[in-house]
Parts: sequence; structure tokens; C-alpha cells
Amino acid sequence: MKRSLSLLTVSSTLLSFIAPSFIAPYQAIATPPRTPDKTVNCDVLVVGGGLSGVATAYEGLLAGKRVCLTEITDWVGGQISAQGTSALDERPTQRRRLFYSRGYLELRKRIKDKYGGLNPGDCWVSDSCFLPRDGHKVLNKMLKDAAREGRGKLRWFPNTVIKDLETTSDGKIINAAIAIQHKPAKGAAPLNTSPLSQTIEDAYNYDDSSKFAKTIIRFTPKRKQSNSPNWYIVDASETGEIVGLADVPYRLGIDERSYLEPSSSSISNDPYCTQGFTYTFAMEATQNAQKHDMPPFYMQYSPYYSYELQRLASFPLVFTYRRIWSPQQGAQMTFGGINFSTPTPGDISMQNWTWGNDYRPGTSQDNLIYTRQQLQSSGQLVPGGWKGGLRTEALRKAEEISLGYFYWLVAGTTDSQLGEGVKKPHPNHRFLSGLNSPMGTAHGLSKYPYMREGRRIIGRPSWGHSKGFMIWEIDISRRDYNDEYYRKTLSPSTYRSLRTALAGLETTSVILGRKDPSSVARRTRSTIFPDAIGIGHYAIDFHPCMTKSPPEAAGNTERKGERRGAGQAYPFQIALRAMIPQKIDNLLVAGKSIATSHIAAAAYRVHSFEWSAGAAAGTTAAFALKNNIAPYQLVDELPKIEPKLIELQRLLNQNNNPTAFPDTSIFNEKWDDWR
Repeated sequence: MKRSLSLLTVSSTLLSFIAPSFIAPYQAIATPPRTPDKTVNCDVLVVGGGLSGVATAYEGLLAGKRVCLTEITDWVGGQISAQGTSALDERPTQRRRLFYSRGYLELRKRIKDKYGGLNPGDCWVSDSCFLPRDGHKVLNKMLKDAAREGRGKLRWFPNTVIKDLETTSDGKIINAAIAIQHKPAKGAAPLNTSPLSQTIEDAYNYDDSSKFAKTIIRFTPKRKQSNSPNWYIVDASETGEIVGLADVPYRLGIDERSYLEPSSSSISNDPYCTQGFTYTFAMEATQNAQKHDMPPFYMQYSPYYSYELQRLASFPLVFTYRRIWSPQQGAQMTFGGINFSTPTPGDISMQNWTWGNDYRPGTSQDNLIYTRQQLQSSGQLVPGGWKGGLRTEALRKAEEISLGYFYWLVAGTTDSQLGEGVKKPHPNHRFLSGLNSPMGTAHGLSKYPYMREGRRIIGRPSWGHSKGFMIWEIDISRRDYNDEYYRKTLSPSTYRSLRTALAGLETTSVILGRKDPSSVARRTRSTIFPDAIGIGHYAIDFHPCMTKSPPEAAGNTERKGERRGAGQAYPFQIALRAMIPQKIDNLLVAGKSIATSHIAAAAYRVHSFEWSAGAAAGTTAAFALKNNIAPYQLVDELPKIEPKLIELQRLLNQNNNPTAFPDTSIFNEKWDDWR
């Protein structure tokens, strides 16, 4: 479906300004309630101020571009700020060598400079746990410095959502994006007073309300039209919002089981089962016991809460897991083989726990991210109908389960997975709320939930990917596919295809019948992509959806088989083809919505990956503008040599944004140095 929006009558002057050989005329379909309040020109419009969006803007600014950055909240940083997960998920493989993108290294350096060390929280989940509000401050300063250094121009639009797109009649080019920015209405409460579920629908409504005064903004390109796109829109949102709004092909939830995704929990796709999402919150250890009132909805969610595993059944262990502030270090203790310092009064912990404040819907009755069919039936795919593509009720219940989890931590005595006698009350803690609290909200929950999975594009058909480019489970997983499970579960032909795909240098011999797939040792590295423009490394980490609706129902279980795909992954690459959607030539995708499968996405979602993907998107957009070439033209002749692609890769590496790990080669079948 083409999306377009005519805001004003297009004058003959404007029509003559557009090169007819490249841009088709506008298509008048919908009109907002009033003329836009302002028009803003950009070279690159970045939608979403999370880590991927910030990294996109950072590289665009260093390249001297005019960058417009929109964000639904008023903080940049996503995971490390507005979503509250300010604990950097990293693997020792990269951390040991500090093998990251230059901007991510700068972020780590500035955190260290800010606190006098990387880990002011003395957490044990990471080498760096810190206060979310400081994540925003550090990144905000980084963007300003990048603009000054690169002589770029940053236009920052907090509290702003994209409402509609204006495209050419053939749908290939986005000519403008229409946004709504909100601020408190006269006499209304400050922003971040109410949780997201109570404001999100209003944020996408053009009209002013009792809560918000709205500004309608029309984003357009700065450059004149040429024979290639004259600006780029980068979807760096948390759920693939522009992907859904633009209606480009994408996947959502579980992919069907195949030789590419052999650990899939379903023989067919299931778009409703995405990974759980989480409203984080901060709690402080106190000297004295606090009074805690049971939330009115607590009993609805109490059957869900649990320490999950016996080796994790320790309140001090859970509290220090993501402790983000620790002014004085307590005594050392060990539980479940994990060493940590005991909490002391004044310590602040951020909570993000699977059987705690994770909300994990998995059916069509309660899923958070609407499928294309749901978007269509709810009217969100008609011009002017977009409301963010999320189920508001799921957000509301996620907020409740999170608030209830705090009460369980301090007063609960039940455990859904471990039974009676395990959970004890721990009243010497208080819930931190207020606009000056770590989360920056009056209600104390993160400004936006931590998202682990969104819409994932299907790339364009290419060499070896006739149905559209995707990065699959077998491209990154270290799983032993000789396991009896795969021999029994997959058909003989599917299992043969699996072994063939993993044959490495001997693949050709297997395909030609010179070798039996079962006699060939599998490669022990990730797939090497000729169009690699970034890197990442993390385990395939699942927070599975629940089987029944509602997720918190007593006795409910995780979706059977969902954790089978979990496990270690090889250091992996980000392919340019994974960032180029179908249909639209001036849209790039960064962050969690690149073309990965459900299982691969469970590794392609953490902090350093998001930065690497954003750095690649920002560099690619600037490179494409400079060279008057569309990104898809950099890869459309693969596997032939693409000179401009090589030039882009060289530029990324020269800028210390690595495209491959050391010793990457098709002839290097092992990753021993990176284990």
C-alpha cells in the first residue's frame, strides 16, 4: 500500500523544482487539521532516539550532514536512558580488546570519566551499570560535540512522533514525513507525569488536548532533487514503526521451522509471539523498613512472579544484578556460584527480570506490536490513521505487572516456579519516583518499555536470497546441529540442507555430490557477508512469550520450544542488505528492525550492536548523498565486485567503525581467539 499525504496544494514552482526523470508527482490523499506549523529541512531524518538512532545521527553529523532526530520521549539513548536498561550488555570477546565502533567507545569513555569508573553501581551483570538520566546527558553532549567537530547541523525533536509519510505516486521515494510534537497544555501536568499507556494515543492525535499542545512539523529534504535520493529516512525506532507505517514487507514473531531456522518452536510462523518487553524501575535500599501498600491489581499478577531458578533465589543477588548506584561497597558474598557485594543503604537497583517485570503476551488477543492484518483492520494503514502500531492495553498491563513486581520484591511470599518457602519479604527498600528520580518520571517507571524485538524487514531479493535477504539462526549460532533432536525433528531433506549450509569451504563439494553432508565438519564461525558494514556479538538470549492469554494467568507457561534456539553465538556481522527494505529507495533501517530472523534477532538487539548498526546507517546515508547513489545500488550486483561498496567499507573501517572481526576470512573456519 502506498502512503502519501498532501498537506498543501503543490504549486507549479514546486513541481518544476522536482526532476521529472526521478520523482513522480505527489498524490493527494489526506489532509491534517491545519497547515503544518513549521517545515524543517534535513539531509537525514532519524526516527527514534535510541542507541541506534543516536549512532546514526553521530556519524551523520561527523560527515557534515544536517540531521533531524525525533524521539517519542524527551531523552536520547533508548536502552541506556528512556528504557532504563543502563547496564551495557557486552561479551568478554569484544570487551577484552575494546573492539567496538568509535562512538560506542566514546560513550564508554565518557561514562568512565563521569563517574571515575565504568561501574558506579557495582553490578555483576555487566562491567558498566549507571544512572539512566546520565546516559541521556552523556549522549546529548556527544551529539553536540559531533556536530561541532564535523560541521554538521543537529535538529533535535523530543516528544515527537511520525504521523504520516508523503511519497511519490510509485511509492519508491518518501518526499516528506509529517510529525506531531507535543508539550504540556496550559495548566496541565508536566511531561512524564502519566505513564505511556495514558499518553501514547494522544501523542499521535493531531488535535490539541487537555494534556498536550501540539506542533505539526513537515520534514523535507534539504538538497535539490537529482538522479538519486536527495535525503534519507532511517527507521531507528524500537518497534520498526516506519517499517509498519510505510507498509514495506516485514516479519514479526516466530519464523517457520526450516533448515535456516532449525530451532524454531513452530512449523509455521506465529507473528503474535515476540520476545517480552519490560518497564524498568529503580528501587533504593534503606536503613529502616518502609511501609508498602499492596497495589489494587497485585493479586491479578501475583501468580506470575518468581526468582525463576533455585540458583537465583536470593534477594541480594537479584538486587545487585543490575545495581546502578552504590555509594559504599558492602561485604562480599557468593550465591549460586556468583560473587557480588551485599547491598548497603543508599544503593539503587534497576529491575529487569524475566519472571518479574517482563510482560510476555503471545496471542492475537494481547500481543503488543500489531501485525499488518491488525494494523489494517484497526485503520492504521489509511492516511492519517497511524497511532504508533501498538496495543495500548498491553502497555497498561505491562506497567501494572512492573509495579506489582516491586511489591512482590519487598512484601511477596510466593514464587510461581519454585513454590512455597522460598520468597521472603524485604521491606527495607523504597520505590524511586519523581521527575528527578533515576527514570525521570513522576510514576517511577521507565519512560518507554525496554523492547527486545520489533518488526523485522525482509530485505530485497539478492544472490542466495531469492525470497528476500535475511540473517538466520544458522548464520550465527554455535549450536551443535548433530544433536538427535534435529535428526528426528527435521525431515531428511531439510536436515541434509542444514548440514550442507553449514559445510563451509566444502559446501560446493556437497552440492555437487562429491561429499556426503554427514561426513563434513561444520564451519565454526558465523556467516561472512560480502556487504558487511558493522559487527556485533552477544548470546542468543530469549525472554519467550507465554502460552496462554493473559500472560499472568496462574499456571501459565512459556511457549514450548522457544528457548531451544537460545545459546552462544559466534561474533557476527551486519550486512548492508539487512538494512535496505523493499519498495522504498530512501529508507534505511537500523537497530532491531534489520532483516534478521526471530532467533537471530535475540542476539542482534543489545547495546553495542545497536550502535554499530546506527553507525553503519549514518555513514551509508552520508556516503550515498555524497556519491549520488542509492544504497541498494551498492549491493545489486553481488556476488560480483561492487567498487562503491568496497569504498564504503573502507570508509567505515578508516573511521574506526569495524565491519569485521580480526582474522575474518572464508578460509578461517574457526573463531578460537574469540571464544
